[in-house]
Amino acid sequence: MGDPEDSVEILDADAVVPIEPGRPPTPSVSGDELLRADSFTRYLAEIRGYSLLSREDEERYARAFYELQDVEAGKRLVTGNLRLVVKIAMEYRRAWVNIMDLVQEGNIGLAEAVKRYDPYRGVRFSSFARYWIKALILQFILKNFRLVSFANTRAGRKLFFRLEKERHRLTQLTGEATPRQLAESLDVSEDDIILATQMRQNSLSLETPRGFDGDDGRTLGDVISDRDVDVEAEVVRDELMATVDAQMRAFAETLTDERERAIWFERMVAEEPIALAELGERFGVSRERIRQVEARMKQRLKVFLTENLGESIILDFTSD
Repeated sequence: MGDPEDSVEILDADAVVPIEPGRPPTPSVSGDELLRADSFTRYLAEIRGYSLLSREDEERYARAFYELQDVEAGKRLVTGNLRLVVKIAMEYRRAWVNIMDLVQEGNIGLAEAVKRYDPYRGVRFSSFARYWIKALILQFILKNFRLVSFANTRAGRKLFFRLEKERHRLTQLTGEATPRQLAESLDVSEDDIILATQMRQNSLSLETPRGFDGDDGRTLGDVISDRDVDVEAEVVRDELMATVDAQMRAFAETLTDERERAIWFERMVAEEPIALAELGERFGVSRERIRQVEARMKQRLKVFLTENLGESIILDFTSD
Protein backbone atom coordinates (compact mmCIF):
# COMPACT_ATOMS: atom_id res chain seq x y z
CA MET A 1 0.00 0.00 0.00
CA GLY A 2 1.04 3.62 -0.44
CA ASP A 3 1.75 6.09 2.30
CA PRO A 4 -1.17 6.72 4.70
CA GLU A 5 -1.53 10.26 3.41
CA ASP A 6 -2.08 9.05 -0.15
CA SER A 7 -4.31 6.10 0.78
CA VAL A 8 -6.87 8.06 2.79
CA GLU A 9 -10.16 8.82 1.04
CA ILE A 10 -9.55 12.51 0.52
CA LEU A 11 -13.03 13.84 0.00
CA ASP A 12 -16.56 12.63 0.33
CA ALA A 13 -19.15 13.92 -2.08
CA ASP A 14 -21.61 14.58 0.73
CA ALA A 15 -18.99 16.68 2.50
CA VAL A 16 -18.60 18.83 -0.59
CA VAL A 17 -22.33 19.22 -1.26
CA PRO A 18 -24.04 18.87 2.13
CA ILE A 19 -27.62 17.86 1.25
CA GLU A 20 -29.78 16.07 3.76
CA PRO A 21 -31.29 12.77 2.52
CA GLY A 22 -34.61 13.27 0.80
CA ARG A 23 -34.34 17.05 0.67
CA PRO A 24 -33.58 19.19 -2.39
CA PRO A 25 -30.71 21.69 -2.40
CA THR A 26 -31.43 24.91 -0.57
CA PRO A 27 -32.70 27.65 -2.92
CA SER A 28 -30.07 30.11 -1.61
CA VAL A 29 -27.43 28.37 -3.75
CA SER A 30 -27.13 29.80 -7.26
CA GLY A 31 -27.52 27.71 -10.39
CA ASP A 32 -23.88 28.19 -11.33
CA GLU A 33 -22.75 27.05 -7.90
CA LEU A 34 -24.93 23.94 -8.14
CA LEU A 35 -23.51 23.13 -11.57
CA ARG A 36 -19.95 23.51 -10.28
CA ALA A 37 -20.66 21.41 -7.20
CA ASP A 38 -22.44 18.76 -9.26
CA SER A 39 -19.52 18.60 -11.70
CA PHE A 40 -17.04 18.24 -8.85
CA THR A 41 -19.15 15.57 -7.15
CA ARG A 42 -19.35 13.54 -10.36
CA TYR A 43 -15.59 13.88 -10.80
CA LEU A 44 -14.94 12.64 -7.25
CA ALA A 45 -17.15 9.62 -7.90
CA GLU A 46 -15.32 8.93 -11.14
CA ILE A 47 -11.79 9.03 -9.73
CA ARG A 48 -12.76 6.71 -6.88
CA GLY A 49 -12.94 4.07 -9.57
CA TYR A 50 -9.16 4.23 -9.97
CA SER A 51 -7.20 2.30 -7.37
CA LEU A 52 -4.36 3.91 -5.46
CA LEU A 53 -0.87 2.61 -6.14
CA SER A 54 1.32 0.76 -3.70
CA ARG A 55 4.91 1.90 -3.54
CA GLU A 56 5.95 -1.22 -5.46
CA ASP A 57 3.39 -0.59 -8.22
CA GLU A 58 4.39 3.05 -8.41
CA GLU A 59 8.05 2.12 -8.89
CA ARG A 60 7.21 -0.57 -11.45
CA TYR A 61 5.05 1.73 -13.57
CA ALA A 62 7.55 4.55 -13.30
CA ARG A 63 10.39 2.36 -14.54
CA ALA A 64 8.25 1.02 -17.39
CA PHE A 65 7.40 4.51 -18.56
CA TYR A 66 10.92 5.86 -18.09
CA GLU A 67 12.70 2.98 -19.85
CA LEU A 68 10.13 1.82 -22.40
CA GLN A 69 7.80 4.81 -22.76
CA ASP A 70 4.99 2.41 -21.85
CA VAL A 71 1.88 4.53 -22.34
CA GLU A 72 -0.33 2.32 -20.18
CA ALA A 73 2.17 2.54 -17.33
CA GLY A 74 2.14 6.32 -17.65
CA LYS A 75 -1.66 6.33 -17.50
CA ARG A 76 -1.61 4.27 -14.30
CA LEU A 77 0.77 6.74 -12.69
CA VAL A 78 -1.70 9.49 -13.56
CA THR A 79 -4.91 7.74 -12.52
CA GLY A 80 -3.32 6.47 -9.32
CA ASN A 81 -2.57 10.04 -8.24
CA LEU A 82 -5.73 11.88 -9.29
CA ARG A 83 -6.89 12.07 -5.66
CA LEU A 84 -3.58 13.71 -4.74
CA VAL A 85 -4.40 16.44 -7.28
CA VAL A 86 -7.80 16.99 -5.67
CA LYS A 87 -6.26 17.21 -2.22
CA ILE A 88 -3.76 19.85 -3.35
CA ALA A 89 -6.40 21.77 -5.31
CA MET A 90 -8.53 21.98 -2.15
CA GLU A 91 -5.66 23.79 -0.41
CA TYR A 92 -6.17 26.66 -2.87
CA ARG A 93 -9.98 26.77 -2.90
CA ARG A 94 -9.96 30.13 -1.09
CA ALA A 95 -8.23 31.67 -4.09
CA TRP A 96 -10.51 30.43 -6.85
CA VAL A 97 -14.26 29.94 -7.00
CA ASN A 98 -14.34 26.93 -9.36
CA ILE A 99 -12.46 24.00 -7.84
CA MET A 100 -12.61 22.07 -11.13
CA ASP A 101 -10.44 24.74 -12.80
CA LEU A 102 -7.75 24.03 -10.22
CA VAL A 103 -8.15 20.27 -10.54
CA GLN A 104 -7.74 20.47 -14.31
CA GLU A 105 -4.57 22.54 -14.00
CA GLY A 106 -3.25 20.18 -11.33
CA ASN A 107 -3.85 17.23 -13.64
CA ILE A 108 -1.72 18.96 -16.28
CA GLY A 109 1.02 19.28 -13.67
CA LEU A 110 0.64 15.59 -12.80
CA ALA A 111 1.05 14.60 -16.46
CA GLU A 112 4.13 16.81 -16.70
CA ALA A 113 5.59 15.08 -13.64
CA VAL A 114 5.09 11.69 -15.29
CA LYS A 115 7.06 12.84 -18.33
CA ARG A 116 9.93 14.26 -16.26
CA TYR A 117 10.24 11.74 -13.46
CA ASP A 118 13.45 9.73 -13.11
CA PRO A 119 12.76 6.65 -10.93
CA TYR A 120 16.46 6.11 -10.26
CA ARG A 121 17.04 9.26 -8.23
CA GLY A 122 15.67 7.85 -4.99
CA VAL A 123 12.61 10.10 -4.72
CA ARG A 124 8.98 8.93 -4.49
CA PHE A 125 6.94 9.79 -7.57
CA SER A 126 4.16 11.26 -5.42
CA SER A 127 6.67 13.59 -3.74
CA PHE A 128 8.05 14.66 -7.12
CA ALA A 129 4.56 15.12 -8.60
CA ARG A 130 3.36 17.21 -5.67
CA TYR A 131 5.48 20.19 -6.71
CA TRP A 132 4.50 20.03 -10.37
CA ILE A 133 0.84 19.89 -9.38
CA LYS A 134 1.23 22.90 -7.08
CA ALA A 135 3.22 24.80 -9.70
CA LEU A 136 0.56 24.48 -12.40
CA ILE A 137 -2.27 25.32 -10.01
CA LEU A 138 -0.42 28.37 -8.73
CA GLN A 139 0.45 29.49 -12.25
CA PHE A 140 -3.25 29.39 -13.15
CA ILE A 141 -4.20 31.34 -10.03
CA LEU A 142 -1.53 33.97 -10.59
CA LYS A 143 -2.81 34.51 -14.12
CA ASN A 144 -6.42 34.76 -13.04
CA PHE A 145 -6.09 35.63 -9.38
CA ARG A 146 -8.91 37.44 -7.65
CA LEU A 147 -6.28 39.54 -5.90
CA VAL A 148 -4.90 40.91 -9.18
CA SER A 149 -6.41 44.32 -8.55
CA PHE A 150 -5.06 44.22 -5.00
CA ALA A 151 -1.59 43.15 -6.18
CA ASN A 152 -1.49 46.05 -8.61
CA THR A 153 -1.75 48.55 -5.77
CA ARG A 154 1.17 49.75 -3.69
CA ALA A 155 -0.46 48.13 -0.66
CA GLY A 156 -0.63 44.79 -2.46
CA ARG A 157 2.98 44.87 -3.55
CA LYS A 158 4.00 45.94 -0.06
CA LEU A 159 2.18 42.94 1.42
CA PHE A 160 3.77 40.48 -1.02
CA PHE A 161 7.31 41.67 -0.35
CA ARG A 162 6.99 42.53 3.36
CA LEU A 163 5.09 39.47 4.55
CA GLU A 164 8.03 37.24 5.46
CA LYS A 165 9.98 40.12 7.00
CA GLU A 166 7.02 40.99 9.22
CA ARG A 167 6.45 37.33 10.08
CA HIS A 168 10.06 37.07 11.24
CA ARG A 169 9.81 40.29 13.26
CA LEU A 170 6.65 39.21 15.07
CA THR A 171 8.06 35.75 15.76
CA GLN A 172 11.14 37.31 17.34
CA LEU A 173 8.98 39.62 19.48
CA THR A 174 6.13 37.34 20.52
CA GLY A 175 7.20 33.82 19.64
CA GLU A 176 4.56 33.45 16.93
CA ALA A 177 3.04 35.23 13.97
CA THR A 178 -0.57 34.23 13.37
CA PRO A 179 -2.56 35.40 10.33
CA ARG A 180 -4.55 37.67 12.65
CA GLN A 181 -1.39 39.28 14.08
CA LEU A 182 0.08 39.74 10.61
CA ALA A 183 -3.18 41.20 9.31
CA GLU A 184 -3.29 43.74 12.14
CA SER A 185 0.38 44.64 11.74
CA LEU A 186 0.18 45.09 7.96
CA ASP A 187 -3.34 46.57 7.99
CA VAL A 188 -4.90 43.99 5.67
CA SER A 189 -7.47 41.20 6.08
CA GLU A 190 -6.67 37.70 7.32
CA ASP A 191 -7.75 36.31 3.94
CA ASP A 192 -5.20 38.55 2.23
CA ILE A 193 -2.51 37.19 4.55
CA ILE A 194 -3.48 33.58 3.87
CA LEU A 195 -3.59 34.06 0.11
CA ALA A 196 -0.37 36.06 -0.02
CA THR A 197 1.30 33.38 2.10
CA GLN A 198 0.28 30.73 -0.41
CA MET A 199 1.63 32.87 -3.25
CA ARG A 200 4.85 33.57 -1.39
CA GLN A 201 5.49 29.98 -0.35
CA ASN A 202 4.64 28.43 -3.70
CA SER A 203 5.57 31.09 -6.26
CA LEU A 204 8.08 28.89 -8.00
CA SER A 205 8.12 25.66 -9.91
CA LEU A 206 11.28 23.59 -9.99
CA GLU A 207 12.29 20.07 -10.82
CA THR A 208 12.72 19.64 -7.10
CA PRO A 209 15.04 16.66 -6.70
CA ARG A 210 18.11 18.61 -7.80
CA GLY A 211 20.36 17.54 -4.91
CA PHE A 212 21.05 20.99 -3.43
CA ASP A 213 23.00 20.58 -0.21
CA GLY A 214 21.45 21.96 2.95
CA ASP A 215 23.25 23.12 6.05
CA ASP A 216 22.73 19.72 7.67
CA GLY A 217 24.40 17.90 4.78
CA ARG A 218 21.18 16.37 3.47
CA THR A 219 20.39 16.66 -0.20
CA LEU A 220 17.07 17.88 -1.49
CA GLY A 221 16.38 14.35 -2.69
CA ASP A 222 16.86 13.11 0.87
CA VAL A 223 14.50 15.72 2.19
CA ILE A 224 11.57 15.23 -0.16
CA SER A 225 11.60 11.46 0.27
CA ASP A 226 11.09 12.01 4.01
CA ARG A 227 7.81 10.56 5.29
CA ASP A 228 7.29 13.50 7.63
CA VAL A 229 5.31 15.72 5.29
CA ASP A 230 5.40 18.83 7.49
CA VAL A 231 9.17 18.74 7.85
CA GLU A 232 9.50 17.96 4.15
CA ALA A 233 7.47 20.97 3.12
CA GLU A 234 9.29 23.33 5.45
CA VAL A 235 12.81 22.25 4.51
CA VAL A 236 12.15 22.00 0.78
CA ARG A 237 10.56 25.43 0.77
CA ASP A 238 13.58 26.91 2.54
CA GLU A 239 15.98 25.15 0.17
CA LEU A 240 14.13 26.31 -2.92
CA MET A 241 13.67 29.89 -1.79
CA ALA A 242 17.37 30.13 -0.90
CA THR A 243 18.29 28.77 -4.31
CA VAL A 244 16.02 31.18 -6.14
CA ASP A 245 17.27 34.12 -4.07
CA ALA A 246 20.85 33.21 -4.97
CA GLN A 247 19.99 33.08 -8.66
CA MET A 248 18.18 36.41 -8.43
CA ARG A 249 21.31 37.97 -6.95
CA ALA A 250 23.41 36.36 -9.68
CA PHE A 251 21.14 37.84 -12.33
CA ALA A 252 21.44 41.28 -10.75
CA GLU A 253 25.22 41.04 -11.08
CA THR A 254 24.84 40.68 -14.85
CA LEU A 255 23.18 44.09 -15.08
CA THR A 256 25.76 46.72 -16.02
CA ASP A 257 23.50 49.34 -17.59
CA GLU A 258 22.56 52.06 -15.10
CA ARG A 259 19.00 52.20 -16.37
CA GLU A 260 18.51 48.44 -16.06
CA ARG A 261 19.95 48.41 -12.53
CA ALA A 262 17.54 51.17 -11.55
CA ILE A 263 14.61 49.22 -12.98
CA TRP A 264 15.74 46.07 -11.15
CA PHE A 265 16.37 47.53 -7.71
CA GLU A 266 13.73 50.26 -7.74
CA ARG A 267 10.91 48.38 -9.44
CA MET A 268 11.30 44.65 -10.00
CA VAL A 269 12.51 43.67 -6.51
CA ALA A 270 11.56 46.79 -4.56
CA GLU A 271 9.10 46.62 -1.67
CA GLU A 272 7.45 49.76 -3.01
CA PRO A 273 8.22 50.02 -6.76
CA ILE A 274 8.47 53.53 -8.13
CA ALA A 275 6.42 54.59 -11.13
CA LEU A 276 7.53 54.02 -14.71
CA ALA A 277 7.08 57.71 -15.40
CA GLU A 278 9.43 58.64 -12.57
CA LEU A 279 12.21 56.48 -13.97
CA GLY A 280 11.51 57.78 -17.46
CA GLU A 281 11.90 61.35 -16.28
CA ARG A 282 15.17 60.53 -14.52
CA PHE A 283 16.71 59.00 -17.65
CA GLY A 284 15.15 61.39 -20.12
CA VAL A 285 12.97 58.81 -21.89
CA SER A 286 9.26 58.07 -22.04
CA ARG A 287 7.30 55.91 -19.61
CA GLU A 288 6.70 53.47 -22.48
CA ARG A 289 10.43 53.14 -23.14
CA ILE A 290 11.05 52.16 -19.50
CA ARG A 291 8.21 49.65 -19.73
CA GLN A 292 9.80 48.09 -22.84
CA VAL A 293 13.19 47.77 -21.15
CA GLU A 294 11.57 46.21 -18.09
CA ALA A 295 9.65 43.71 -20.25
CA ARG A 296 12.88 42.61 -21.94
CA MET A 297 14.55 42.25 -18.54
CA LYS A 298 11.74 40.01 -17.32
CA GLN A 299 12.18 37.78 -20.35
CA ARG A 300 15.95 37.64 -19.80
CA LEU A 301 15.35 36.77 -16.15
CA LYS A 302 13.04 33.92 -17.13
CA VAL A 303 15.66 32.54 -19.53
CA PHE A 304 18.40 32.96 -16.90
CA LEU A 305 16.43 31.08 -14.25
CA THR A 306 15.41 28.35 -16.68
CA GLU A 307 19.03 27.78 -17.71
CA ASN A 308 20.30 27.69 -14.13
CA LEU A 309 17.46 25.92 -12.34
CA GLY A 310 16.07 23.61 -14.99
CA GLU A 311 12.54 24.99 -15.02
CA SER A 312 10.74 28.30 -15.32
CA ILE A 313 10.18 30.21 -12.11
CA ILE A 314 6.93 32.05 -11.62
CA LEU A 315 7.45 35.49 -10.15
CA ASP A 316 4.69 37.96 -9.53
CA PHE A 317 6.19 41.13 -10.97
CA THR A 318 3.40 43.63 -11.24
CA SER A 319 3.40 46.76 -13.33
CA ASP A 320 1.96 50.22 -12.94
